[in-house]
Amino acid sequence: MNKPLPSLNALRAFVVAGRLGSFKAAADELFVTASALSHQIKNLEEQLSVPLFVRSRNGLTLTEAGKLIHVELADSFEKIGSTLAKLDKQSDEEVLNISMLSTFAMRWFIPRLADFQKRHPKIEIRISTSVALVDFDREDMDCAIRSGNGKWPGLHAVYLFAESFTPVCNPETAALLKHPRDLATQTLLHARLRPDDWTVWLGTAGVGDLEPEHENTFQTRNFAIQAAVDGIGVAIVDPSLVSGELKEGRLVMPFSQTLANESAYYFVYPERSASLPRIQLFKSWLLQQITPQKRKA
Repeated sequence: MNKPLPSLNALRAFVVAGRLGSFKAAADELFVTASALSHQIKNLEEQLSVPLFVRSRNGLTLTEAGKLIHVELADSFEKIGSTLAKLDKQSDEEVLNISMLSTFAMRWFIPRLADFQKRHPKIEIRISTSVALVDFDREDMDCAIRSGNGKWPGLHAVYLFAESFTPVCNPETAALLKHPRDLATQTLLHARLRPDDWTVWLGTAGVGDLEPEHENTFQTRNFAIQAAVDGIGVAIVDPSLVSGELKEGRLVMPFSQTLANESAYYFVYPERSASLPRIQLFKSWLLQQITPQKRKA
């Protein structure tokens, strides 16, 4: 009759203790107490009817019997880990990690995300928001949506749509604005990352010398947009980012001057990821979300 195999926990404790030469160090690595680990190995030695360690004040030393089985057991656990990692890899293939600006995520991307999930339920979207450009060589990101000129070495850049900007405010504030010069009586709302938008727009509108009564600066355009909805002042943003508020009438564009920005939105990903199915599916879906008018802009 074949002898019953020792428990995997006991064998794992033996492998780690043999590698580290210490019950305490092995216990710390395995998140158990030293006494529990010592008891596991003692039971293992009794079951195998052979001592595996020579115990001394200087630590642990493998016996000849211990050396005989340690290498192969350590190799076996490594193979088990590699085998199980294949499941993690398979799972990762269903995850798409994407980086984008927080305002774009909140105002443009997330309102459309349910449609992507409905079309591709097996792909999980994980969004990371940052003002910094993602470093694909160091960060665990598959792709990003960036604002810029589309020229990033080593990256595929798929044009989505051009940026533009124009003043927006709630209907009550808009009723007070008949001419761009009327903005002098209002609070102009700025985003810290877009400090020049108001200056450029006012200059183009012929009121470059305008001095507003008040100005507020927010960390992101998202905060400025909400402040405009709440009647705090007038924000200047890309209409694409407030399409929902414009459609519902919570925001309006009081003037007809909408300026095209030099930058545009791009879907970017490293060349090594170009053939990944989840990248291609996501790219196709993104392009479907762009109206023909925007795509030609």
